Amino acid sequence: MSMVKKSISVTDQQNDWIAGQVATGHYGNESEVIRELIRERQVREKETAADIAAIRAHLVAAEQQGASTVSREALLAEIKEDMRRNGRI
Repeated sequence: MSMVKKSISVTDQQNDWIAGQVATGHYGNESEVIRELIRERQVREKETAADIAAIRAHLVAAEQQGASTVSREALLAEIKEDMRRNGRI
């Protein structure tokens, strides 16, 4: 994969944190720390989009079924369980 050089500015506190991450030995250099943070954010954004799609699908299904006697709490528990089964939470 090709690399593109970027120049960024961080606060002194952020710089100290990044340097601390490298000092732990988990990263070889500061660029690795930043790339890992970007990868984590990319994954989180994808998960969020999938979560929203799952909630919308549940809402559409609920609207198609008409009025429900299920409590809000029970419905929320059902949605969360479905998301757990699908590895979303």
